[in-house]
Amino acid sequence: MWAFANKLASPRNFYRLAGKLTPWLGGASLILLAVGLYGGLVLAPQDYQQGDSFRIIYIHVPSAWLSMFGYAFMAVSGAIGLIWRIKLAEAIAASVAPIGASFAFLALVTGSLWGKPMWGTWWVWDARLTSTLILFFLYLGVIALNAAIEDKRNAARASAVLAIVGVVNIPIIVYSVEWWNTLHQKATISIMKMQAPSIHIDMLIPLLIMALAFQLFFFTVVLMRTRGELLDRERNSRWVQELVDGKTPATTAKANEFSVSPPTS
Repeated sequence: MWAFANKLASPRNFYRLAGKLTPWLGGASLILLAVGLYGGLVLAPQDYQQGDSFRIIYIHVPSAWLSMFGYAFMAVSGAIGLIWRIKLAEAIAASVAPIGASFAFLALVTGSLWGKPMWGTWWVWDARLTSTLILFFLYLGVIALNAAIEDKRNAARASAVLAIVGVVNIPIIVYSVEWWNTLHQKATISIMKMQAPSIHIDMLIPLLIMALAFQLFFFTVVLMRTRGELLDRERNSRWVQELVDGKTPATTAKANEFSVSPPTS
């Protein structure tokens, strides 16, 4: 297992594997997205209190989940790069930051759109909303550090420290509706409530499908961005030069095998 992980950590091997996985993950995410949207927007019944306004959860909830998952994923990748100096982990952490920030922003926007008809206001300094806004700013901080520091390795170390420190905000977001009396409703689905979620099964199934679609989309974009990040960071390496020249490792090895050395005098 360790040998496989060590082999996968090679930028060249990861680049090749990611190129093969991306179309499959992207295609699956599009199919699930279409099924989930149809189930949530067409088949799911109206909420008896919120009417059709509740349907925004099919975008809002997966976005909120992915914003937190993405941050934890980025922090773990940053920690691996910080401790073991693995270039691939640093590239993944840098690639995840703008994706996670996009999901956090989408969660904030859709939450405001839902809050206006439900609460009568676009924004309140609610514990859940405020901690999610802090999460968005933490993402922006990581992005800013990566852009401000010219040396990629130093930028990766600085952003990893910020990401690790910011992880403390994740449990605050999750349990904010339990710890404080907030306007935001309590969790509809959680690990503790999976046996009896506070949502009808006809509404729950499309939501879970949308969550899976968003998850696959997240990994699809992460793989695509990481491939680009690796090309930028490894642009002077031999494997990137071979890729630019249209050569494969097998072709290069075969060419070296049959090359003839010039005669010596």
